[in-house]
Amino acid sequence: MDTGGSSPHLTWTNVAIGGTFILFNVVFSAFLGLEKDIPVSLSVAAVRCVVQLFLLTLILGPVFSGGIWAVAGIAILFNLLGTLEAVLVKSKRRFSYMFPSVLLSMAGSTIPVSIIGSRFAMSQQPFWTPANYIPILGMLCGGTISGMVVALSSVLKEVVENKDKVETYLSFGASRFEACKPIATEALRLALLPTINQMSVIGLISIPGMMTGALLGGSSLEQAAKLQMIIMFMINASTALAAIVATVLALLVIVDGEGRLRLDRIDSDEAWVWQVRDRAIGGVVHGIEGAGKNVIGLFRRRGDNDKADVVAAGNQDGERQPLLG
Repeated sequence: MDTGGSSPHLTWTNVAIGGTFILFNVVFSAFLGLEKDIPVSLSVAAVRCVVQLFLLTLILGPVFSGGIWAVAGIAILFNLLGTLEAVLVKSKRRFSYMFPSVLLSMAGSTIPVSIIGSRFAMSQQPFWTPANYIPILGMLCGGTISGMVVALSSVLKEVVENKDKVETYLSFGASRFEACKPIATEALRLALLPTINQMSVIGLISIPGMMTGALLGGSSLEQAAKLQMIIMFMINASTALAAIVATVLALLVIVDGEGRLRLDRIDSDEAWVWQVRDRAIGGVVHGIEGAGKNVIGLFRRRGDNDKADVVAAGNQDGERQPLLG
């Protein structure tokens, strides 16, 4: 399929023009008087998008010209960054051993699915060709993070808010599996709902990004459609596997082997990274306020001294006048 010419060369001006759509949403949200979190979240997400994609181009440049070990390093990096994003940024509640649980769930789903899918479903030889494997792995990691966060957030919310129901099941002799099965079922349903809906409407009312990229790259419509089918199946498989494993591991930690609900293993406070950030920002603000107060006090003392000098000079002049008179 001939695309009718090469793709246009984009500059930072084009990116700035695209960013005006986000700017419009920010201004419109502020105009409507919505919560400050909405425009702030949009702005922060837009800045992160630009910075992260720019850094990604710098990292992937040498990787695309490297070998299998460079690809393996990027795969590990993606999973580590995805785990940090899920645990520290996306989750409002955390549980003990959450980081290794999420890392195991994510790496144990994205890496095997990407390898098997690239080698056999997509017939890539070798499967680790950087230009093909890394974008696929990135899409799997993105979908997997979203699914795991939804599943774990639902599990922790239900356990904290409906602990009496779980404890009732356990007190009547139910096993961990029996007591937590409704919670796990609902969490997995919520986690898989976006990807299931996306598969349901794909090609009907939306043309997905991978298919669009294949068409822009010169592939035929049939090949682009088949490629998108494979990608969607891989994303759903990876998301489902990671969500199931993460949910099971979380419930095994929250309900111990003796059938006790361990709410002490759930932490609802902010992650330590944000606590350190808030303390650092608070310290800087406190220091600036202290310095500002010192400067203002210094100017006030100088002003008082100047007034005292003027008053003293006036008194001296008043004392001389009768003598001269």
